[in-house]
Amino acid sequence: MPSAGMAEVRIVAASPEAARRVAEVLRRCFPAAEQRSYPAGHDGGTRLHITVDTSHTSEPNAAAAPWLVTSESAARDRSHADEV
Repeated sequence: MPSAGMAEVRIVAASPEAARRVAEVLRRCFPAAEQRSYPAGHDGGTRLHITVDTSHTSEPNAAAAPWLVTSESAARDRSHADEV
């Protein structure tokens, strides 16, 4: 389990570029550690892991702020079958 204020984020995407774009948005909102990427299955997908510090915010990002607010409430109501 990450320490207080830290979150481990795993991004699964069809391409490394798509995963990097999502990680970039996270980095604009929160300080983050170096990302790590891994192959995701046999179809050429990518898993990208990044650790973010949720106790501090990086630069203000008006485009990401509404998404963060709405995803926070929606995420509490559902889980994915492959989550551990």
